[in-house]
Amino acid sequence: MSVLSTIGNGLWNAFQMAWEVWWALVLGFALSGIVQAWVPRSRIERALGGRGPREIGLATGLGAASSSCSYAAIAIAKSMFAKGASFASAMVFQFASTNLVFELGIVIWVFIGWRFTLAELVGGLVLIALMWLGLRLFVTRRLEDEARRHAEAAEAGHQHASAGTAGLFLRRRLTSVQAWSDVAHNFRGDWEMLWREIISGFVIAGFISLLPKDFFNSLFVTDASPPVRLLENVVLGPIVAVLSFVCSVGNAPLAAVLWGGGISFAGVIAFIYADLLIIPIVIAYTKYYGRELTVRLVAIMFAAMVLAALAVDGIFSAAGLVPSKRPSIDSISSRGISWNYTTFLNIVFLAVAAVLVALTLRRGARDPVCGMTVDRGAGKPTSTYAGHTYYFCGEGCKAKFEAEPERYVDAAGRQAVALGHAGEPR
Repeated sequence: MSVLSTIGNGLWNAFQMAWEVWWALVLGFALSGIVQAWVPRSRIERALGGRGPREIGLATGLGAASSSCSYAAIAIAKSMFAKGASFASAMVFQFASTNLVFELGIVIWVFIGWRFTLAELVGGLVLIALMWLGLRLFVTRRLEDEARRHAEAAEAGHQHASAGTAGLFLRRRLTSVQAWSDVAHNFRGDWEMLWREIISGFVIAGFISLLPKDFFNSLFVTDASPPVRLLENVVLGPIVAVLSFVCSVGNAPLAAVLWGGGISFAGVIAFIYADLLIIPIVIAYTKYYGRELTVRLVAIMFAAMVLAALAVDGIFSAAGLVPSKRPSIDSISSRGISWNYTTFLNIVFLAVAAVLVALTLRRGARDPVCGMTVDRGAGKPTSTYAGHTYYFCGEGCKAKFEAEPERYVDAAGRQAVALGHAGEPR
């Protein structure tokens, strides 16, 4: 097989996998955008100050209804922690907001079946309980206080909270253009922060699907005794996830390829959970919380992932829910494109995405610091310079702009000219 042919086949496989779940991604991000826009984050932060079961349960539920972007999740968790949430609550919120969200569950269901979606949910709850126990045992109050000082000193991350429709009842929100504009900007913001991870996940999965099955047999133990195979798979699964540099929803197509290649049921679950341990995110933990706490956090998360995967394997084996058939890698990556329900749903949700993006174009302004599109009418931070009003995603970007306005004004001007939009409002 020539190099060009291999590249073409890998990209075509990636496109076919993306086509299979495009509608699910739009649906998931739209639901996430609604929750982010209509549930005040200030209420979340006030409710998560403790380390007890109530706060952990609340953090789990709120995280599951939040954004799926791993990088946004760690920034939001850091912000919540700096503003008074306990470290345990912040970490639970962070995990739930990347691993228990609508879009990930839908995409997993489409690719490899409802049993994996259910296993991810059940195992996620077990993992959260294990993380909570590990943080209570190995993170002292002194270490937590030191980490909070680190978090307070770290620069602010991008938060998608919307204030423009605060206090409106649900019926008013459903008919409010401003309320739907808030949803649209959260929808677009999630895509802007996550598109690299999603594309990377599909591209990596597309090329891995070209590998012969012998490759997977050598990577994962497939012919040893069940206990040895189970243990090796649940330990190696997270390591593969860490080395792939793919996180959040981008993990799903690669998990499907690994399942077709021979990794065990528990190994797939452990692989999916490890999106918060990729190297760039671990570096961010060090910046946010300090090296000592980061080492303990990574160790606790890794151990919890392995134990949760083992627990869910035991539960599902006892209940007879472990899938007995696995698809071939070809059936995952080469499903083809034809006129069927997937095409119909893709067209419908393409229209939904177009409407939401159109709302952001009508009411949006570009943050000159980070490039995010924000809603001019949603109470976002603003700053006036040289007669122009600039809008920001959060106070962190506003502070950066006001410290060096010329730098960001020049960059924004060059970008606008390059795009042919020099006359648009900033």
